[in-house]
Amino acid sequence: MRSRDGQPLGRLVEYDSIRRRLWILGQRCHHGATGSFVTALACVGLIAAEPAGIEHNARSLGSMFALAVTGGALMAHDWHDRSIWFERGHGTQP
Repeated sequence: MRSRDGQPLGRLVEYDSIRRRLWILGQRCHHGATGSFVTALACVGLIAAEPAGIEHNARSLGSMFALAVTGGALMAHDWHDRSIWFERGHGTQP
């Protein structure tokens, strides 16, 4: 079975141990793309946070802030590859 671009469909998860690269459903997972996903989740968590007890709310806000910082760091680490973060399949990726 082949994908739309003629490439053979891969496994659910592929890992290239030599180049240390991961593909999920044929999509390469970049630090930056993962970071944008993590940051988006943190922002949704901050928006959806309900004011509970002060102690609980402070821990939740701290966790969401830590997620946002982690996502930002992942994006910054991979910023030079931002043009191919969401490129389909193996494509032009080195």
